[in-house]
Amino acid sequence: MTMSDTSASTDPRKDSLIEYPSLFPIKVMGLHAEDFVHAITRVALQFDPYFDASTIEQRPSSGGKYLGITITVTATSREQLDDLYRALTSHPLVKVVL
Repeated sequence: MTMSDTSASTDPRKDSLIEYPSLFPIKVMGLHAEDFVHAITRVALQFDPYFDASTIEQRPSSGGKYLGITITVTATSREQLDDLYRALTSHPLVKVVL
């Protein structure tokens, strides 16, 4: 085991930042397209089968070209969140995920 392997596996910050399971808000900004919210809902449901689309918060940009939404998922593991972030950032309608 190398020094970097040891520090990565014993870094308490990786495990203590989020307690699982917990509600975890994710901000997604994308084109204000007709299907944007529905598309993001479909992605969220792939990673959280209990995701409630009625909790989505929406904020259109001042020019109306973009839509910022906040989805709140039940985070069950770091891997789940990493996979969800990858799925969201690779979606063609998404510009930014925070």
